[in-house]
Amino acid sequence: MFYEIYHLEAVDPAGRMFNRNINVSVDEYGYTGHFSYEAFSSQSGVYPSVDEALAEIAAKIKKKGFHDIRTRLNFREERYLAEREPWVYY
Repeated sequence: MFYEIYHLEAVDPAGRMFNRNINVSVDEYGYTGHFSYEAFSSQSGVYPSVDEALAEIAAKIKKKGFHDIRTRLNFREERYLAEREPWVYY
């Protein structure tokens, strides 16, 4: 199984800025994202693109009151890429 790690930054419902990882597993069926913040966790469905999996997680946390959400690729397998990757805003 292949994986990617995305860095997520956002503001929580209490107004605190935070950052966490979204672990994305990749297999023959597609991409699935996994996210946790304090007592809240979310997992996306399986999608043909990583953008769709990340967008589902962003939509789920927006519904819980999170805002100013952005992500960028940090790792693809063992390779660090964050400084070269653009932020995606939701």
